[in-house]
Amino acid sequence: MMEVAGPWTEVFDGSELGSSSTLTPLVADSPSIRRSQPIVITVNRAQGSASSVPAIPNPFPELCGPAKSPVLIGSLPPTSTNKHLIKVYGEDSHSRSVWVSRGSTAREVCHLLVQTAHCSDQENWALLELHPTLGLERCLEDHEVVLEVQATWSLKGDTRFVFCKNYAKYEFFRKPTLFFPEAMISDSADVTKGMTSSDLIQNLLRSGTCPEIQGFLQVKEPSRKSWKKVYFFLRRSGLYCSTKGSSKEPRHLQYVADLDDLNVYTVVNSLKLYSAPSDFTFCIKGSRNPLRVQDLKILCAENEQTRTCWTSAFRLFKYGKQLQSNYQLSKSAPKNLEGTQRADVKSTSEASLVAMDFSGKTGGRVIQNPTEAQSAEREEGQAWRRREALRCSLPNLNSGARPTTIHKSQPWFHGGVSRKDTQRLIEKQGLVDGLFLIRESQQHAQCFVLSLCYKLKPKHYLVIPCEDDGRKYFTMDDGVTLFIDLLQLVEFHQINKGILPVCLKHPCVCVAL
Repeated sequence: MMEVAGPWTEVFDGSELGSSSTLTPLVADSPSIRRSQPIVITVNRAQGSASSVPAIPNPFPELCGPAKSPVLIGSLPPTSTNKHLIKVYGEDSHSRSVWVSRGSTAREVCHLLVQTAHCSDQENWALLELHPTLGLERCLEDHEVVLEVQATWSLKGDTRFVFCKNYAKYEFFRKPTLFFPEAMISDSADVTKGMTSSDLIQNLLRSGTCPEIQGFLQVKEPSRKSWKKVYFFLRRSGLYCSTKGSSKEPRHLQYVADLDDLNVYTVVNSLKLYSAPSDFTFCIKGSRNPLRVQDLKILCAENEQTRTCWTSAFRLFKYGKQLQSNYQLSKSAPKNLEGTQRADVKSTSEASLVAMDFSGKTGGRVIQNPTEAQSAEREEGQAWRRREALRCSLPNLNSGARPTTIHKSQPWFHGGVSRKDTQRLIEKQGLVDGLFLIRESQQHAQCFVLSLCYKLKPKHYLVIPCEDDGRKYFTMDDGVTLFIDLLQLVEFHQINKGILPVCLKHPCVCVAL
């Protein structure tokens, strides 16, 4: 076989295939053939093509950035290099990316999201750190720096921030005896100086600390699915466990973890993920270490009150007076923020409105007292509801025109959500008394269920439709108390307990980012 080098090819003479062949160059050195050269195209910039084509006006100038730029302003990075982009999810699994500074705290990010999502209120919002694969979640403290928390995440993981309500973040300051039962307070606590356990807890919380906690917990053994019952002690110096029953002698105490470098997480779906003895599971891990299953210390309590006591004590021992400062700031900041926002958006016509009282014979007077004005506003609203109820109760009113679907636009109505998801939602937004939602019943057609939290437990009440003299009502007490719609039912139980153990206080709200 002959090898040919260079730009040559084999040419046959055409007589027969077996004739001799010669090698000829691909491009002959002929003067008639010229190689292509680049052509210089001159453009008269003074008479550009833009002048011959009319400019198309931008139909959405408020959405775009600078002139002739199709990039949205929201997608442009800020001019400052100190800004970083984070992604935050809502409870509907939709996300929003926001620019935050390097030192932004969880409180500041929540404030930014409240304004961005146009939330109706400013209070009790929180940022959750969620690990879906491991079933772990925790509420970031208001003073924690968000980017520092995000820096501990694995790049390949599914960890995310979730923006949601949390009514129980500082509930132990309001009801300490509910969160710290007397049976769990350590015997080493000083209760012998004429001070009850309730007074002791309140004094410790006011000083920014917590009583020592003790009790049995189930602990998951490493690399195994089995659980072991161990007696634990939580003190200022750290977490200890007893190697001999419930003995707290120094020779029987074993050091488990340091509280300064520790985060406590609530475990979701622990029965399936970790074969836990109950659903009341939590875990602790180092705050600076990467999240690995082998580094988790998974603990299980016997009920929700016990788990809440342990997790609250961990937070108090770690952050101390900082939590007390966060609590005081959370009570004052929303009022100032709401007042500032209201002053900014108030229109001229609205500012000219005043509250009037026409109950007397003098023709009316201006209500100067703000408290009296708010009371008059509530009375007017209730009077409207009474007039609406009277209108709906008229015999000649068409039943199809009654506002029975008004509940669908309310934030406390959650449609056909299941009982399990309802309990999960109430737990996530805080097990505080009066937290509630209304959902459609999955077992009884045309019925609804009022789900209410009381003493750290969700309770469910069936709302049944009934008829009286051909008119449709709703009731929860076999027709003793009738309501024309679910909105009236909620408004009634916000000021009257009725058959409920507590009045309705906090609606369970899901915000869409």
